[in-house]
Amino acid sequence: MNNRPPAVAGIFYPDNTYELSAMIDQFLQSVRVTSQVPKAIIVPHAGYIYSGAVAASAYNLIKSARDKIKRVVLLGPSHKIPVLGLATTNAQNFSTPFGEVPVDRQAIYNIAKFPQISIMEQAHANEHSLEVQLPFLQKILNQFSIIPLVVGKATPEQVGEILETLWGNEETLIIISSDLSHYNNYKIAQKLDKLTTQAIETLSPEKIKSEQACGRIPINGLLHIAKIKKMQVKTIDVRNSGDTAGSKDQVVGYGAYVFN
Repeated sequence: MNNRPPAVAGIFYPDNTYELSAMIDQFLQSVRVTSQVPKAIIVPHAGYIYSGAVAASAYNLIKSARDKIKRVVLLGPSHKIPVLGLATTNAQNFSTPFGEVPVDRQAIYNIAKFPQISIMEQAHANEHSLEVQLPFLQKILNQFSIIPLVVGKATPEQVGEILETLWGNEETLIIISSDLSHYNNYKIAQKLDKLTTQAIETLSPEKIKSEQACGRIPINGLLHIAKIKKMQVKTIDVRNSGDTAGSKDQVVGYGAYVFN
């Protein structure tokens, strides 16, 4: 498999390059930029009209490192099929309307020895959690490759072990793709998302339950390794679809968090 084509272009984000570029620019211009470039970020993965502005609040912080960041370790949950451990791919590139993003084949070769890593093309074929991050990265970074990992059933230690192996230095950015609570009313969602935010800020993976974040498992893996490394976490934005582009009856929560 040489190329993983876009699965949700025209659904989660525009498939027209001009519209897509204009939309991302608008999101990025709506948030302020601080000077410190994060090592890792947690960002949402819903349709751009719902969560794009929240994601942009974290992506804006890596703008100043556009020529330094050369590879992105990208982890997200599996929404379509069961996955045991972390599933990667034999693809050479992932495509979006902006063009192709190369896959770091050497990095994947280096982690293939771990028992929790498998090659599973079907885990990637229709999965949106990783794909929706790529247009943001293509707009912000210069030249970069990705290590795409769809995360299923795994412990924080198993995920953390892979993150540690791929950690690198300032050339490597780690992205965890996750939405927060799903399909509660507005007030309940706010309460749940506040609890999740507190757990992230205090590096407490044991406090995040399955109903609090669809990407709970990759988040918990990052929190595990961040605690070992004594990292600092900052919440950039927490909102839900009732704040952005939907009703307040059944909402999905979104958060942007940065780690240094």
